[in-house]
Amino acid sequence: MALPTVQAPTTAQPWPEQGQWSYVDWLRLPDDGYRYELIEGELFVSPSPSIEHQNAVSALLTAMRHYARGKSLGLVLTAPIGVQLPEHTVVVQPDVLFISRDRLDIVGDDMITGAPDLVVEVLSPSNWVFDRTRKQKAYEQAGVREYWIVDYRARTVDVLVLEGREFVQRGHYAAGEVVPSEILLGFVMPVADIFAR
Repeated sequence: MALPTVQAPTTAQPWPEQGQWSYVDWLRLPDDGYRYELIEGELFVSPSPSIEHQNAVSALLTAMRHYARGKSLGLVLTAPIGVQLPEHTVVVQPDVLFISRDRLDIVGDDMITGAPDLVVEVLSPSNWVFDRTRKQKAYEQAGVREYWIVDYRARTVDVLVLEGREFVQRGHYAAGEVVPSEILLGFVMPVADIFAR
């Protein structure tokens, strides 16, 4: 599906009220270091992540990307990258995502149009409720097959897997345990490695 092109914002183009945001409005947002996400017409803004957040994202990206490439399983990417979920008004930027080789047609030059197979979100003090509620529901409704919720403060990982149309918690992993993926087939990662510096 071709995405519309939008010119840079001008003063003649005012920003919409909360609840009225569209995908076209999201495209006009500046590239200023903030993470902008859109769910059901509401704009959510997150500041730059902390060092602990970045550390966990980097560890997961490196391990997952190396594994997926080595096995020719698909593509692993990290934020900032816009993901337009099947609902036209839902645009998210997951911390880490995996798209299987047979679904790479959803990857465009600047955007992903469709649900990734696996999404990882690393919780921060400013986003943990959002990631566990609104964003989790959006991923579930879009058909994301596996969702990892990584909490660097608690040093835990929750893995949710889509069964039918709902996420089911497959496991809660802590220090000394290894997190397996059902979607990135054969991939496992020790919890300690995610949070190691």
